[in-house]
Order: sequence, then C-alpha cells, then structure tokens
Amino acid sequence: MMDHLANTEINSQRIAAVENCFGASGQPLALPGRVLLGEGILTKECRKKPKPRIFFLFNDILVYGSIIINKRKYNSQHIIPLEDVTLETLPDTLQMKNRWMIKTSKKSFVVSAASLTERKEWISHLEECIKHLLSKTGQQPCREPAAPWIPDKATDICMRCTHTKFSTLTRRHHC
Repeated sequence: MMDHLANTEINSQRIAAVENCFGASGQPLALPGRVLLGEGILTKECRKKPKPRIFFLFNDILVYGSIIINKRKYNSQHIIPLEDVTLETLPDTLQMKNRWMIKTSKKSFVVSAASLTERKEWISHLEECIKHLLSKTGQQPCREPAAPWIPDKATDICMRCTHTKFSTLTRRHHC
C-alpha cells in the first residue's frame, strides 16, 4: 500500500517540511518506516466555534495543529496514534456540513471537510491506514472512546451522565 514510500528521500523531505512548519513547538515526526500520506485543512468543532486546523495523515499517526501562516507556520501540535482511532460519520447540521467524528480513548472530536468528496477521501484513507496498522500490529481498535466535546451552545446538560443541568453555579463539564 504505502510501504514503498518508506525510507525514500522525497518522503524524508516532506516529513522534514512538516516538522519545520511546527518549529520548536512540535515533536519530531521522522521515524524509520513512517510515511506522510496526505495533508489538508479541516474544520474542527471547538468549544466556542468551529476553527480551521491543518491535518497530516501518516501511515501510523494523525497530526493536527493550529494554522498561523498556511503552508509555513503551525503550532499546538497534536499527535494521535492511528491504532487508537475509530471513525463515525455524522449528519450535517445548519452550521457544519460533511462532518465525522474522530474517536480515541483520550479524546474525541468532530471535524468537517469542505466537500462531501473530500470527507469520503479522508475517511477512506484513514480507515485504510487504521486497518493496515491494526493487521500489522495485531492490536484491536479502541473499545472505549472518550466522550466527544460538545459545543457550549449545543446542550445544557452533561453528555456523559445526562443528569447534571448546567447553570451559573454548575459549570459545563463531562462527568
């Protein structure tokens, strides 16, 4: 699938370019056998409002961060091991179209693509990488994903216990 790109000069240069864009705030990404497969801007649903984030798909990890200068500078690097990822397509809302959820044991969040085609391509590539990695390592997919972050305006109760009603005295949270 993507193993023929591992340890090639062009792949090393592409990974080095991603590392340079994150600068000193990012972690090293170059590892033997790691392949950079794709990148793109997706909209991540954040606490107050959706925000554009840069995503990089490798054969074993998904990396994303905040965009300072597109194709030049990023920060707030997050690295997600693909063996811990499960995906769930979501229906469109009035505010966000072409949505899906990325679920891991530590964090789950919703992203959206600019088009339906782009969403299908991202999900297809992610699922292919996850399947390949799990078959290679013999691991099982994540069974207990973390509760997804729900935007503040979307609910007035805790999404984990569904009992606690938020108020001025009871802060928004997940139990």
